[in-house]
Amino acid sequence: MADAQFDSALDLLRRLNPRDTKRNLQAITTVVPDLTEDLLSSVDQPLEIRRCPKTKRDYLLCDYNRDGDSYRSPWSNEFDPPLDDGTVPSERVRKLEVAANEAFDVYRDLYYEGGVGSVYFWDLDDGFAGVILLKKGVTPGAKSSGEWDSIHVFEATDRARMSHYKLTSTVILHLSNGNESLGEMDLSGNMTRQVEVDLPVDSDASHVANVGRLVEDMELKMRNLLQEVYFGKAKDVVGELRSLAPLSETNRDRAAQLEMIKSLQR
Repeated sequence: MADAQFDSALDLLRRLNPRDTKRNLQAITTVVPDLTEDLLSSVDQPLEIRRCPKTKRDYLLCDYNRDGDSYRSPWSNEFDPPLDDGTVPSERVRKLEVAANEAFDVYRDLYYEGGVGSVYFWDLDDGFAGVILLKKGVTPGAKSSGEWDSIHVFEATDRARMSHYKLTSTVILHLSNGNESLGEMDLSGNMTRQVEVDLPVDSDASHVANVGRLVEDMELKMRNLLQEVYFGKAKDVVGELRSLAPLSETNRDRAAQLEMIKSLQR
């Protein structure tokens, strides 16, 4: 019964507007509270921003840095609201997390020219895993607005002098525009891609470089796919629907064609 409810909830969320994922999740978990943990860990939703009370730096919230109702800051490694027994990475993995946050902060500044980024790592039995979060918004609340959220979850499994990486990347995109002449336009959706690869590892610092290269390549591919396939297709559809001539002129031409056809049939 629980599996059927979970599958039905996922199917329902796939059919609803991605822009309202958070609100729809709250509605479903209110009706079926037992699905809360499973849905929060399975459904990607737009990232939220919070400020670290200790360092005064912004960081992003997700299920991977959540413990109960508290979230861990990547800058201070402390939970807000405070937790006495919150789950934190080991000393080695925490050092990697700090280095990765510094590296991806530069990446965010170069590629996004703003926005917010956060990296969280955690321990595995045969390696470690992590998530890289990046968010960029434009004029939220205005008639013309947009948000880009990218979520990159990876696992790194140690294999002698090699490491096996499994990367799952999701991009959540929302664009809206509106004016009196054209009305309102809302373009929202998400895309998920996955890749697995073995890369050489000389030291722990190699992990940060390897993951950074994988994320950079994946984001480039997904941006090109969005631009060429999705936006390109939308542009073609709009081009076919758009009338270059005034509607009155089009109707007049159509009436003339009908009159010509009738005259030929006499």
